[in-house]
Amino acid sequence: MTELALIEGCIHKKQDYQKELFNLFAGKMMSVCLRYANDEQQAQDILQEAFIKVFSNIQQYRFEGSFEGWLRRVFVTTALRQVSKQKIFFSDTDISDHTEHSVGPEVLSKISADEIHALIRNLPDGYRTIFNLHVIEGYSHEEIAGMLGIQATTSRGQLLKARKHLQVLITKTFNTKKNTENV
Repeated sequence: MTELALIEGCIHKKQDYQKELFNLFAGKMMSVCLRYANDEQQAQDILQEAFIKVFSNIQQYRFEGSFEGWLRRVFVTTALRQVSKQKIFFSDTDISDHTEHSVGPEVLSKISADEIHALIRNLPDGYRTIFNLHVIEGYSHEEIAGMLGIQATTSRGQLLKARKHLQVLITKTFNTKKNTENV
């Protein structure tokens, strides 16, 4: 079945087409949800709510650009609304509080993608949200500011702090793995 046929079937509210769309994109979109949620249950709630929005508003897709990109935008927006209900706090810690850590290729080659995703999920809410929106989703700081009701400079600062915090976490994980391998 083509993507066009799948979308048109969903526009006409055909359940078998909706099920096919869900099966095709649920895994990828769950990854998006997990990046913003605090736990798997919240991610599942976001996934369900976002698919309901997709099926209710799929006729708004204009067949311009990637359908998956349109879907992703719906999921990110839904996730942000869900997470914003909990009130995201943006850290005001001084950047100089963090010692400089450089993460070299030898470190990254020893840590799996799943471990890196887990470390991103362990970032404080504000850091994680900004990091995901900018680095993973590709939004500009101005777009992020509009989405979250903050200043673009706040977004930039939070991203810098998130990267530094993530470097610390990666270094700690690498050193722990290295010490475990040497035992």
